[in-house]
Parts: sequence; structure tokens; C-alpha cells
Amino acid sequence: MCNGQTMGYVMMIAIIPARGGSKRIPGKNTRVFAGKPLINYAIDAAKKADMFDKIMVSTDSPQIAEVSLKSGAEVPFLRPAELADDYTPTVPVLKHAVNWLVSNSIQVESFCCIYSNPFVTADNLKKGYALLREKNANSVMPVATFPFPIFRGVKINESGRVEFIFPEHALARSQDLPEAYHDAGQFYWWKGDFFIETEEIRQLHHLKQYPLIIPRYGVQDIDTPEDWEVAEKLYQSFFK
Repeated sequence: MCNGQTMGYVMMIAIIPARGGSKRIPGKNTRVFAGKPLINYAIDAAKKADMFDKIMVSTDSPQIAEVSLKSGAEVPFLRPAELADDYTPTVPVLKHAVNWLVSNSIQVESFCCIYSNPFVTADNLKKGYALLREKNANSVMPVATFPFPIFRGVKINESGRVEFIFPEHALARSQDLPEAYHDAGQFYWWKGDFFIETEEIRQLHHLKQYPLIIPRYGVQDIDTPEDWEVAEKLYQSFFK
């Protein structure tokens, strides 16, 4: 599936994980979002950032591979089935891709895992890398604030009644509660040697990981048809 580019010494890699078996939004990665396939947004942001020696897509789908190649990415392999089911987390997929690079004599100084998300921007990719270097970090991830204080969150208990998740904050004023952030679900920067040498996957997200804070209007998960509809309206409002 490789597009024919010569392998060699590479320092900065973009890895775009994109499996073909999405259940909630069938064909999600190649479905047209605001005029082009969803995966193209990640590829185009990586190209526009003009900082990657390779932009590669890890997929199990020949259709996604074809769209990716047409968009200017490389697809040097098809991901094995055991790394493409509904329960496979991202880190093993990245381990597989990075191991492939290393086995092909490609030295990975740093890499960025970029998800198929229309809100990924070249500017934020560059800011994330700058933060990785500035902080001598192992990893950088974009985060955004919650629209409502999570410490005032409630749940519905077994009796069907409302119950505070953090009852100690039930009477607290919103402005007195600490700010909370969530993963923007767009990309992760990783220092190559740290990622390769760390065997314990659970440690990857806890050692010297820094946040890149981005505005809330530039964040939207796309996991359900409703998410897709909201994302298109948000994109048309702020990014078109």
C-alpha cells in the first residue's frame, strides 16, 4: 500500500489511526463531512503544518487506504485484524506503527497521533510540538474546559433519584470550584524514545504530559450521528 516514497532517516512523523469498522457511524472515516472525507481533515492539517517528514495512516480498510493515498498520505501496511476491533485502544495501534518504522530503519525523534477530526488545525499541531520541546515533555495533548463545573455533576441512582457525584460540593458556588478540563480528542504528541522504551502502557499518559489549552468552540467528539450533526454546524459556524 506504500505510495512509493523512499524509506530513510526520519525525525518527525504524523500517524493517523483510522479503522474501517465503525459501528455507530458506518464508514465514518471516509464519510463526507462539510465537503470532503472526514480523514482528509487530519491529513490536510498535517500537510499544512509543514513539519512532518512522513504522514502515515494506520488502517485495516482498503477503502480508507485508497482515500488516504489520494489525499497525500502514506499507507505502508494494512493494520492486522487483532488491532482493528471495537475494543482496541489507540496505544497498541501506535506501538504497532512505531515498531514498523523502527524495523524499517526509521529513527523516530517525535511523532504525533492525529485523529480524524475536522477541528484539528495546523496551528495547534505546531503549538503542541513547541510545547513538547519547551517543557522537554514526554507527551502533549490538547484539552478544553467543561461547559459546566464537573464537581456539581449529578447521577441518577438505582432508585431513580438525582444524586450528587461529589456531595461535598453540593452547596458550593460554581466560581469557588477548581477549573476542570477534558481531552479534546484531536491529537497527541509523543517523544519517540520515551514511547518506544516505555513498556507499561498505563504509564504513557502520566509521566511528564503537558496540556495545550484550546477554546471550547474548537472541540467536538464525533461518535454518534447526533455528534456528527452538531460538529457540522459548529464547523460551519467557526471554521468555514
